[in-house]
Amino acid sequence: MEKLDSHQHFWEYNPIRDQWINDEMEVIKHDFLPQNLKPLLDANGIKGCIAIQADQSEKETDFLLNLASENDFIKGVVGWTDLCANNVEERLAYYSQFSIIKGFRHILQAEPIEFILKPEFKRGLNALKSYGFTYDILVYPNQLPAFLNLIDDQSFVIDHLAKPDIRNGIFEPWEDNMKVLASFKSVYCKVSGMVTEADFKNWTKDDIYPYMDKVLALFGPERLMFGSDWPVCKLAAEYSMVCELVADYIGKLTKSEQEAIWGKNAATFYKLD
Repeated sequence: MEKLDSHQHFWEYNPIRDQWINDEMEVIKHDFLPQNLKPLLDANGIKGCIAIQADQSEKETDFLLNLASENDFIKGVVGWTDLCANNVEERLAYYSQFSIIKGFRHILQAEPIEFILKPEFKRGLNALKSYGFTYDILVYPNQLPAFLNLIDDQSFVIDHLAKPDIRNGIFEPWEDNMKVLASFKSVYCKVSGMVTEADFKNWTKDDIYPYMDKVLALFGPERLMFGSDWPVCKLAAEYSMVCELVADYIGKLTKSEQEAIWGKNAATFYKLD
């Protein structure tokens, strides 16, 4: 079984660009680069990763491209380009020459719902399909309804279970909206980012597992994929703890179902070589 981390980030910390990292997040106010991640992957038996954009710029995409060219354990890149731009087709055509780029993401959680409803955004999403690019959905639960009319047969994956309010144990309307999204067979879900939606300092497995129960029931083991959300996860847990959280939960599944969540689903979704 080849394990893959479907969701992690690299950055060279910049206090101006990375203002989202506030004073309570001191532990991630540092550079996080491949040489920092590789020992963690090795220690947890993980063979490769998907590097996900953390900044809204093509400079970020090029940064990740460069890191991937120097580190073969980076199996894919989910970058950024302006999907609302008039020249989006031109930019996607340009990036299609790099086989390591598997898809794109926009940090929608930082946008008003009106952004998701823009015709330009829908046009950009639709343009991804002809190049075989995927799209990572990063939203809060209240933004999910706006996404429902954008889903079709192209490849989408929901990051971090769409960030349910684990801290307060709230399920609705998150669960109902996830049920609708899960009805589209082209939509996958990342079992990632959960520890940081719980109480950073006092979370337990019992806080998180009910939410994993929901997505397992909705998406099935064939459309879930493990992701660490490293280094953001360090706000609440070390890398090994995130791995253990998922390993303990899926231990009740069959071997083939566990293999799917640990890596096969990510390899299928991102069309890894």
